Amino acid sequence: MPPATRLDDTAACAQLIADRLGAHLCVAAPLGLGKPHGLLNALYRLTVADPARSLTIYTALSLTRPQPKPGLEARFLAPFLERHFGADFEDLEYALAEQRHALPTNVAVHEFYLQSGALLHAPRAQRDYISQNYTHVARDLAAQDVNLLVQLVARRETPEGVRYSLSSNPDLTLDFLAQCARAGKPRPLCVAVVHPDLPYLSGHAEVAPDFFDMELVPAHSPRLFALPRTPVGVAEYAIGLHASALVKDGGCLQIGIGALSDALVRSLLLRQQDNAAWRDGLRALDGESPTLALARRIGGLDPFEAGLYGASEMVMDGFMHLARAGILKRRSWDNLALEKAAAAGRLNPATPGGHYLRGAFFLGSRELYAWLDATEAADPDAIDMCPVSNVNQLYGDHQPLAALQRRGARFFNTCMMATLLGGAVSDALEDGQVVSGVGGQYNFVAMAHELDGGRSILLLRATRREGGEVRTNIRFNYGYTTIPRHLRDIVVTEYGAADLRGKSDSECIEAMLSICDARFLDALAAEAKANGKLAPGFRIPEAWRRHRPECLAQALAPLTRAGLLPTFPFGSDFTDDELRLVPALGWLKERGETWRGRLAVAGAFLRPGKPMAGEAAALERMRLGKPGGVGERAQQRLVLAALRKNRPL
Repeated sequence: MPPATRLDDTAACAQLIADRLGAHLCVAAPLGLGKPHGLLNALYRLTVADPARSLTIYTALSLTRPQPKPGLEARFLAPFLERHFGADFEDLEYALAEQRHALPTNVAVHEFYLQSGALLHAPRAQRDYISQNYTHVARDLAAQDVNLLVQLVARRETPEGVRYSLSSNPDLTLDFLAQCARAGKPRPLCVAVVHPDLPYLSGHAEVAPDFFDMELVPAHSPRLFALPRTPVGVAEYAIGLHASALVKDGGCLQIGIGALSDALVRSLLLRQQDNAAWRDGLRALDGESPTLALARRIGGLDPFEAGLYGASEMVMDGFMHLARAGILKRRSWDNLALEKAAAAGRLNPATPGGHYLRGAFFLGSRELYAWLDATEAADPDAIDMCPVSNVNQLYGDHQPLAALQRRGARFFNTCMMATLLGGAVSDALEDGQVVSGVGGQYNFVAMAHELDGGRSILLLRATRREGGEVRTNIRFNYGYTTIPRHLRDIVVTEYGAADLRGKSDSECIEAMLSICDARFLDALAAEAKANGKLAPGFRIPEAWRRHRPECLAQALAPLTRAGLLPTFPFGSDFTDDELRLVPALGWLKERGETWRGRLAVAGAFLRPGKPMAGEAAALERMRLGKPGGVGERAQQRLVLAALRKNRPL
């Protein structure tokens, strides 16, 4: 039977919850897309209005829209944000309060994963953050006195009655409630908030009609949160090309999100669809050096025939593109006999169905959500959204089956920095400030070492810009570690792949130096020698001196000219006018970080250069076509100067 209590008014639902549970609410809410923003905001307002109440929230990845700074940034972003997210989109009020350092004392928010960079130096968020492996969250949460679970769900009327799907987030809900039952803890009040656009996924994500105690179907539901698609540059494409050669046909794939993941997916597509061009790009980057040798040993240089199986905590757009290209197609079954028969080539996959993608939560574009919905309708077995305990670890009764399903596993994750000794810095800084969270990264790294033929591959940009200067992301050491050096495996930068598994410390340092930016090689080698970790007679090979951005651009120029490495590999959410403005505004921001850059901007401001096609429309988009007052006229001239400095070649 469906829940006895069904409502369509969010404020009334919040008040009913408060009346039923009392003044002190301890709430569990899913990470990312599965959070019902409207209901959480209503509960937050009730608490803020009454100091006698308290609200404690356990969650992760509280998604908010970017908050643009006044000036040119707001002129550009505000119209885009309204168009992309919708004018009626509700940000989480507690998350905005954390960003403003204004969270009330009777509200506490404990997250195990933060929206990347959004809460750096936000005191309450930093103090209340809980560092946990993704697979440990349900266990630890069951030890708290959680009295309320709220979740965004999909709803379906069937001949047998109402059914619900946990859709984007079966990840922790099922594990948490199971942990509560095992511990003898009371089951919290479970509230379903129905969203009409959330894809209905069956399998493990589907729950019985009586799973929830209360159902809220708001009269109006804002659009689902969708991630804007980000640009991919030359360095990211170089990383993607190197990494794509390490994937084994017939294997298992885990990837995350962001420009590096997009570059990897685009490179896998290129390997499949234009193998000759893909090989040319690899040779131009690598010659006959370590990446190609490693590819021949553990990866592959040919298109995919058997295809890949996806087992990733996060299902994102990349998996959709790989499935459409016929790369993501190796089926798997939750039956050891069937899986053994498939691995031995004795099973016709068309006969017993099976899934080719398993995930714990999904987040991406609206195109992804539509694809998930359509795939469920056409092939209900294809995608299995399930508890994170089924994705991120091997332990338990399913270990032999899970290991066989993940044969040939390649687990791709990103990090911010790495050390010459093979440690990785992925989620926080040495002063303790949390950038994001460990999430499932440690899970996958550890799992790679436990699987026969499994490999952990950390993707890393060799440099970053900070304070207007270029800095190396490869350090001799660092005061914080996410992945310890004893779990070192493969690290990929734009300059190649370093296989660190089983290497001595000096061999590891040499391998890491081989993928550094050349501008930092001498200092890093000298530091390693000074600390007795690199032989005094070690000399840097001349080939490594070409590890510079201009050499990368030259190597990949043929693929770029052929349109094979587009800035937005999977389409853009920007209009043509906005695409003209993006590099121009980026140039202004980057130049504004140093005094030399500011001088360059001042020069361009005084001598903007010759007019270019499309600049009038770009100015209109910035609402600077007819500037009013001195300030707007100055902004118009700045934008014109930046556009002309960054005119297309």
